[in-house]
Amino acid sequence: MITIIDYNTGNLGSIKNMLKRLGISSQITNDKNAIEKAEKLILPGVGHFDYGMQQLNDSGLIPILNKKVLEDKIPILGICLGVQLLTESSEEGTAKGLGWIKGKTIAFNKNKLAANQKIPNMGWTDVANYNQSKLFENMHDEPRFYFVHSFHLQLENKNDCLVTAKYGYDFAAGIEHENILGVQFHPEKSHKYGMKLLENFAKNY
Repeated sequence: MITIIDYNTGNLGSIKNMLKRLGISSQITNDKNAIEKAEKLILPGVGHFDYGMQQLNDSGLIPILNKKVLEDKIPILGICLGVQLLTESSEEGTAKGLGWIKGKTIAFNKNKLAANQKIPNMGWTDVANYNQSKLFENMHDEPRFYFVHSFHLQLENKNDCLVTAKYGYDFAAGIEHENILGVQFHPEKSHKYGMKLLENFAKNY
């Protein structure tokens, strides 16, 4: 059973539907008791960093999430805004992030983008440097995923970088640190590539 955290942001139904297609049971919940019993977590998210952190704070879930992730060490996958919230802070706002990953979320450097590269980065992008991760085990050839974002991760520890992508320049498109994983792209919108990634998360962690 995968528990999808409901904190009033994110493509919750889309993620649950893709897991259902894979035959993987899941639940969408903001119930502390259900999260206490969770075996795996997904933290989705769409929108502004400060809004996401405010919703998490208002939900009262941060203490139980800290326990499950940092003490019990259950696997968690952050998606889009969800992975950004795992960092310490963001240039998008002033709120403090969860701080589970050392680093911050920064804006794309417009000086390093081509004239035709607009913000946000929206569309399909190839990814690279994922060979050591069980999240990409037996992945389809030339994997590409659907991105919609104006900010990206800047990691303090390069070993935490799970996968990279390029938009004007290379950036960290995902993280993996012990039981904490996250991807900047939307696997639930990425067809067979996203399905394989979610399947690997369910089966390999």
